[in-house]
Amino acid sequence: MITQNSQFTRVEDNKNVWLSKKNNQEFNFTDYGIHPTILSNEAEVGQAMLNELYSTAASKEGDINIALLGGRGAQELHRLLGELAKTTEQDQLLARLNVFTQDALAPLSMNNSFSFVRDFERILGDAFFKKIKSFTPMQTDTKDLESALIKYLNKLEELGGLDIFFIGHGPEENQASHLAYIKPFSGAQNHHIAGIIPISSSILEHHISKFKAGGSLVNESDEKECRSAEYILTLGPAAILQARKIIQSLVDADSAPAKVQTYKNVLTTSLSSDKNEALAQLNANPGLWIRLHPNTKSFVLPNLGL
Repeated sequence: MITQNSQFTRVEDNKNVWLSKKNNQEFNFTDYGIHPTILSNEAEVGQAMLNELYSTAASKEGDINIALLGGRGAQELHRLLGELAKTTEQDQLLARLNVFTQDALAPLSMNNSFSFVRDFERILGDAFFKKIKSFTPMQTDTKDLESALIKYLNKLEELGGLDIFFIGHGPEENQASHLAYIKPFSGAQNHHIAGIIPISSSILEHHISKFKAGGSLVNESDEKECRSAEYILTLGPAAILQARKIIQSLVDADSAPAKVQTYKNVLTTSLSSDKNEALAQLNANPGLWIRLHPNTKSFVLPNLGL
């Protein structure tokens, strides 16, 4: 089925809605593995992520399109960017940035303290948003989530896709994991660029706990609204794999100890050379999608026990 007024193909799989673009190219299921860089502390991770942004800025002209990572993983990067925005030191770089969010809970008021947008504003600060070229969040306060998501995807495509996908790693049941908010057994495939997924209690608990652990100023009414969210909006495997560079960060294994084993599973699980078997592995553990990107860096702390 083709969604109205768009070039996106819509597929529904067990109440999971996935959008994709027509693409006749054969997908390359090459497993590149992961080669983590262990850094001493969160400040070093943030600086390493910032250095990757500097590297991209030096290697291309014009706009730079990035997907921000929510939660703990990139808070130090956001703090550094916020401090830079208070000076004129990197104004030329900031003016080149088109900034996108990568996932969201919905329906949810855009001013809810459990919204990634509010958390980004809290740490990055007003000066950052005034100096960047554009900021495009996923809309979470509309009755027509699908149309809003398509509008978001159209803008991302018009700007040429992501130069850097800053990404994390979320623990799931059975020692599986999610990327962005691609859930296990949600039917995500390599050509799916974004999806709308029914929410689970585990995702809600993970989302709420990481916001509290990250220092967000939350309140009871916002938490109640957050717990009533029904869907996850998320970029899909195609958006991840089409990004020019993937920068992963894991800094919160102390407050989310399940990540020790779930990250290890992604690190040590090779994907099958059989396409159908590989897709089954990816569906059961979406954290494995990162192994298929040839330009990935994974910055982690010693608390992962590697």
